[in-house]
Amino acid sequence: MIASNEKNVKAVELVNEAYKNVKGKVLVSPETGWDDYVMRLFELGKGGYSADHSHDFPHIVYVIEGEGFLYLQEEKIPVESGSFAFIPNNKRHQLVNARENGDPLRFI
Repeated sequence: MIASNEKNVKAVELVNEAYKNVKGKVLVSPETGWDDYVMRLFELGKGGYSADHSHDFPHIVYVIEGEGFLYLQEEKIPVESGSFAFIPNNKRHQLVNARENGDPLRFI
């Protein structure tokens, strides 16, 4: 069981050529008591993007702050605060921060 605030979780920078200017926090996981799922908070900084990838499990994205794009297969979908998406397993996807002013794109 866990009850906390994301401010209390250390951010880790994702360093890999597939990512640019990405920080992530694991908020809920098997280590905190939820064996079947993981809840992560990502922040894409200026010019940032997540990996263009797919995997064998589905997931949900919810945008907390910012503006950007979700690339889902061949589709480019604008996202902003309040946007959400269900990404089925094995579907290629990527998130990109579209803000030129340096404000982050934050999503769960």
